[in-house]
Amino acid sequence: MGNIAAFFDIDGTIFRNSLMIEHFKKLIKYEIVNPSVWYSRIKPVYEEWDKRYGNFDDYLEALGKVYIEELRGVNKSYIEFIASQVINLNGDMVYKYSRERIRWHQKNGHKVFFISGSPDFLVSKMAEKYGATEYRGTTYLVDENNNFTGEIKKMWDSENKLKTLSEFLEKYDVDLDLSYAYGDTTGDLSMLKMVGNPIAINPNRELLLSIREDEDLSKKAVIIVERKDVIYKFKPDVEIL
Repeated sequence: MGNIAAFFDIDGTIFRNSLMIEHFKKLIKYEIVNPSVWYSRIKPVYEEWDKRYGNFDDYLEALGKVYIEELRGVNKSYIEFIASQVINLNGDMVYKYSRERIRWHQKNGHKVFFISGSPDFLVSKMAEKYGATEYRGTTYLVDENNNFTGEIKKMWDSENKLKTLSEFLEKYDVDLDLSYAYGDTTGDLSMLKMVGNPIAINPNRELLLSIREDEDLSKKAVIIVERKDVIYKFKPDVEIL
């Protein structure tokens, strides 16, 4: 028998927001990014989502595009410092269920992996804080002077997460049938499908429907919804309104 592993997405699965969003706010505070960018390019999309007319993914996509543009030419040392501030101030803003599951896996000697679309310089600090065995995040490339080039190697889609999973499986001799995966969007679908114990935490509508449509996954998956101080556990056939 190989090792039992637990694969965690971070944003929306462990962390109750987006690490990139929190980092972007701090970049404005520390005057790395001009506040006018927020008002001219992001605020309208944010307000649509905040009023529940728009989609969170649209807001995140708009912010992500500006985020990458604004980091171009900025030295990584500045970004690393601000990233540390994000984790120090916001790193405990996590779901109670996820925190307890990480501790449960560690107590039982399981390998714990964080695989996230957030920047690697943020994911690394969350992995250190919560004692993850290893992590992968989106890589932000730098030039010979350690300045960001504006190019990235993304880790938010299902395909790239699957490649990373394969690396961990080989390196750590993981028994997939006994292992666990936790995610909240279709970007996590590949790792949910691979394990014997898939758990969707506060899934968006698209992920829930994808789980329902997969005959094998629909039988194995558990849906967790955490609101206020209550944690709800469902099967995928829960009614959607």
